Amino acid sequence: MIEGSTSMSKSIGFLSFGHWTPSPHSQTRSASDVLHQSIDLAVAAEELGADGAYFRVHHFARQLASPFPLLAAIGARTSKIEIGTGVIDMRYENPLYFLEDAGAADLISDGRLQLGISRGSPEQVIEGYKYFGYHPADGETDADMGRRHAETMWELLKGEGFAQPNPRPMFANPPGLLRVEPHSAGLRDRIWWGAASDATAEWAGQIGMNLMSSTLKQDESGEPFHVQQRKQIEKFRAAWDAAGHTRTPRVSVSRSIFPLVSAEDHAYFGQQQSSDQVGEIDNFRAVFGRSYAAEPDQLIEQLREDEGIAAADTLLLTVPNQLGMDYNAHVLESILTQVAPALGWR
Repeated sequence: MIEGSTSMSKSIGFLSFGHWTPSPHSQTRSASDVLHQSIDLAVAAEELGADGAYFRVHHFARQLASPFPLLAAIGARTSKIEIGTGVIDMRYENPLYFLEDAGAADLISDGRLQLGISRGSPEQVIEGYKYFGYHPADGETDADMGRRHAETMWELLKGEGFAQPNPRPMFANPPGLLRVEPHSAGLRDRIWWGAASDATAEWAGQIGMNLMSSTLKQDESGEPFHVQQRKQIEKFRAAWDAAGHTRTPRVSVSRSIFPLVSAEDHAYFGQQQSSDQVGEIDNFRAVFGRSYAAEPDQLIEQLREDEGIAAADTLLLTVPNQLGMDYNAHVLESILTQVAPALGWR
């Protein structure tokens, strides 16, 4: 355990995968349900005092897939809460169009956008990025392509002109080369890299992105997930310091945490027994972190021992969005009022 780290104040937000299914047991039976409830949950989370509303992006799935309209809508309905993604698969992205959408959403939210990006996760379809028009270059893997798209976007986020203007434009241009518009100053400091390995965490630290560490990572030592995650965070921060970046980086981790404070909580999660799991994902051995479900006093003691959470400044709570907006707001309130203060997170 990191000395004194259990009492580190934390930014606490939720992370929704945005599932929907026409099943009568689901509270989100359509894409419309998910989108409207996602906005409502972000509004409720802000009223409860949460710090962030984040959304997962998956293509070809009954889940949220197009983040910027949703983030812009939340930005227009809220005033304080951070809004972001965890994460956008850069294999599918045109870096310039990405920046236009991101710039607009960030300006609508007055600079509250926090964008988690990565090279991507296992897909619903085979090589789905090809249907979006993207193909790895000769000698390049799809992961390489995702990082290349990210690096292009990262460079253009500086806001420097690069495009030769038309000498006879429809509208008057400013002098010099042109950049992607709208440009949102400061957004470059709010880009996060979703790292599944120690090496990609170090890469993010070297180039200056924040770190987003999920509930799984490449199993590189056989140690418990939270220990490996803490070491990954330490390597990221060491790479950041060695690169000489001047600002303080941010680090987020994700967890499924359910305080059992009502009969409904016990019915949904009371029988849940969880521990780390190991499996194969994208042709590498991965360790999946445990979920937490217990009465608050017991939950607090369990969470004190989580070294990954202790090392991070931001905690994203994965929510079961198909149980409906009201229930998920209840879970957030229980954590913010009955768990976080006892751990020194609030």
